[in-house]
Amino acid sequence: MQKWKPLLAVSLGTLMLLIDITIVIVALPDIQRNLNAGFDALQWVLDAYALALAALVIGAGTLADRFGHQRVYLIGTVLFAAASLFAGLAPNIDVLITARAVQGVAAAAMFATTVSLLHITYSGRDRGTAFAVWGAVAGASAGLGMVAGGMLTQWLSWRWIFFVNIPVSVVTVALSLTAFVNTRRDGVRLDVLGVVAACGAAASLTFAIIRGGESGWTDAITLVSFAASAVFLTLFLVTETVVAQPMLPLSLFKIRPFTGSVVGATGQSFAAFGVTPLISIWAQNILGLDALQTGLAMLPMAAVSFVVTGSMGKHLDRLHPALTIGASLVGVGVGALLLLLIGPGSGWTAILPAMLVIGVGVGVASPPLAAVALASVRPEQAGVASGTVNMGREFGYALGIAVLGSVFATTAGSSHPREVGDHLRGLDAAWITAGTVGIVVGLVTIAILWTGHAPADPDDTVDRAEEGAVATVST
Repeated sequence: MQKWKPLLAVSLGTLMLLIDITIVIVALPDIQRNLNAGFDALQWVLDAYALALAALVIGAGTLADRFGHQRVYLIGTVLFAAASLFAGLAPNIDVLITARAVQGVAAAAMFATTVSLLHITYSGRDRGTAFAVWGAVAGASAGLGMVAGGMLTQWLSWRWIFFVNIPVSVVTVALSLTAFVNTRRDGVRLDVLGVVAACGAAASLTFAIIRGGESGWTDAITLVSFAASAVFLTLFLVTETVVAQPMLPLSLFKIRPFTGSVVGATGQSFAAFGVTPLISIWAQNILGLDALQTGLAMLPMAAVSFVVTGSMGKHLDRLHPALTIGASLVGVGVGALLLLLIGPGSGWTAILPAMLVIGVGVGVASPPLAAVALASVRPEQAGVASGTVNMGREFGYALGIAVLGSVFATTAGSSHPREVGDHLRGLDAAWITAGTVGIVVGLVTIAILWTGHAPADPDDTVDRAEEGAVATVST
């Protein structure tokens, strides 16, 4: 048992931070009623976490190299527990959004160190076992989050979706204090300006999109926010070009397999997971399902994805990545379009075809997303490569929530449409948008990967996937 204590410590932290991406989804209607929150605020409850995680995960990896992986993991876990406490006690929606952002910062510190801790601690066959278990835990997190969120919200309160993190964090810290040796590297510098610019660009763009859906696309604050995102993006590109140790070396995007993986990861999260908050609100506010029933209704997507990844993952390397990534993303887009089956008299089974098709697409695409990116870069770039794929995943999720929510509100005429017909019209527009994005980005990914993929040595790919990170994480 002592040998596997480090794996348990890492797996608990990984499960906790990844579950918190989806656990909130089924609790949104209860949060809305209890805190008198607007639709735009609900979007921020999800996006504050995802954006902080996306923007900071690469920078957190640099801090871990400089100050030690164990130390950064411990600090992240303690901060995650504190933020979860404040989220559970939140007296209003603004405090909850702030706490979620802090959770995202903490999650970035934890997620950036998990793979390195396993790689440092284990070797040989034990390392392979450790990464297999870690991957299974990560892959199961989406489904567990929806069900756990439904159970806690239905049986206790939405506040317990955050309080439950506290005892898990305590156990994780207790294990981590003695399970790991704090390793660090000298001479590593954090690209502070790059991190700030990335955060500014992502946050201002997301704010502009959400604001546009609520206040109109010609609203002054909306336009200023779009302009600010352009300024921050320009600053980021310039910074990454001139600094000695950039957060994200732009030269990596000259490598077509790497670029295709990042584009595919972003598009997959947008189309597959950006629709889930709208499904949750429809199921509870229109169908009258409770939180647990809603979580169970959406569970097939995560369950199918988990089964497909586990049963087919080792066979997917025989196929061209343009098919496993690009064509699967097209399938995700088709799955999103199947949500158009929802009509005025529909029950929860109307979403089942979409959940199954999306689950298959995500399950097929998830393993090669990281493997292809890592196989295309030098070993010393594995960390930043996997971090960039992760960043793409989380940013795609955040962008999907913002864009699809704004499309819904704009088309329905309100973020809180009173008529079922208006609500369904807004949903149809969101499903069409998600499906179109999935199909178009899938075709673009096929074009990028078809001419840019060079087969890599399988053993080398596995080694780099272990060093870098996230082969089976689905969100």
